Amino acid sequence: MTVRYGTKQVGNVSVFYREAGPADAPVLLLLHGFPTASHMFRDLIPLLADRYRVIAPDLPGFGNTVAPPRAAFEYSFDRLAEVIGGFTDAMRLTRYALYIFDYGAPVGFRLALQHPERISAIISQNGNAYIEGLSAEWGPWQAYWREPTAEHREACRASLTDEAIRFQYQHGAPADLLSPDGYTLDRQYMRRPEAQEIQLDLILSYRTNVERYPEFQAYFRRHRPPLLAVWGKNDAFFIPPGAEAYKRDLPDAEIHFVDAGHFALETHHAEIAGLIRDFLGRQKA
Repeated sequence: MTVRYGTKQVGNVSVFYREAGPADAPVLLLLHGFPTASHMFRDLIPLLADRYRVIAPDLPGFGNTVAPPRAAFEYSFDRLAEVIGGFTDAMRLTRYALYIFDYGAPVGFRLALQHPERISAIISQNGNAYIEGLSAEWGPWQAYWREPTAEHREACRASLTDEAIRFQYQHGAPADLLSPDGYTLDRQYMRRPEAQEIQLDLILSYRTNVERYPEFQAYFRRHRPPLLAVWGKNDAFFIPPGAEAYKRDLPDAEIHFVDAGHFALETHHAEIAGLIRDFLGRQKA
């Protein structure tokens, strides 16, 4: 299995991506979360690429995607989805399954709202669409959403520290299975020019995702996409009720919990790959 690396120009953004698998195989689009990039899929991609064409882009403001500075580009979830939508067009993806994690969920759901006919299935790995999936850890962010003051913005900077990034990886994860590679790389990304201010802009924009939860849920009820929710049950941020809530709008949704934290792929990629292969293998699409 060979992983290929490339870029696609979407407007003024150069989108970096990883790709593996046969060109004519069913497509699986992997959308990463905060504060990482497509690097988070490094262990998953080889376990799926024999059967699927697996594509993992870096969102604007993350990883190796090159986007304009804040003065020339709006770092919002609407804009991220617009760019990734343009990326899917540039890659000529007319039908694909979505793997959505963390920030990748509201980006992916926007793609699904715009082109529901393109979505063959959804795998949500700690990718939230329900208010009950938000833990108490969201308090500072929610205060910033309610009152976007300089003081509340500064309080959210605590989420961007080395300690906070390491916590996201370590909390609830089996210590002997967790490589330091992921959080070490993410901490370096956060040191780049404007990186913290871009992330603070996106933290404020995250309120638009919560506002659109009812819209995402209506999409589930109307279009009934096959959905697998596979959740790190020890996630400090997106808690298990967020996975279980999918059943409310998609009674046939399949819900699985693994003994992992937020970054479940870091320790349970083999188990998750097995669940994905079984799930997608049973979908007619």
